[in-house]
Amino acid sequence: MSRYAINSKKLPKAGPYSHAIATKGLVYFSGQVGLDPKSGKLVGPDITSQTKQTFKNIGVALKEADCGFDDVIKVNVFLSDMNDFTGMNAVMAEVFEEPYPARTTIGVAALPLGAKVEIEVVCENGPLTP
Repeated sequence: MSRYAINSKKLPKAGPYSHAIATKGLVYFSGQVGLDPKSGKLVGPDITSQTKQTFKNIGVALKEADCGFDDVIKVNVFLSDMNDFTGMNAVMAEVFEEPYPARTTIGVAALPLGAKVEIEVVCENGPLTP
């Protein structure tokens, strides 16, 4: 098989998906929201707290794949309200250093559990093997 799944017991698993899939030196991560893995609830009603928790969850998934934020080459952000862009962007600036990864931000009608933000990343990490 040319791909394999990466899953973390430290993150919630809510459906038929993997936290990440590694293939040919790239790792594609499923979207994360600002869920506290212990309580299973969103961390707060504001974009800043949800974005910070989302990146914490992404950090857990990255570590499981032997990656770090410096390995991220693409970020896809989904916002339920584009007025939250500035708050999300401020948190993202705290997480990444130059050269920043490429990013796409999309406004959507709704996100799981009423989240304000969902973020997925792609990272480069050489030829991983299971």
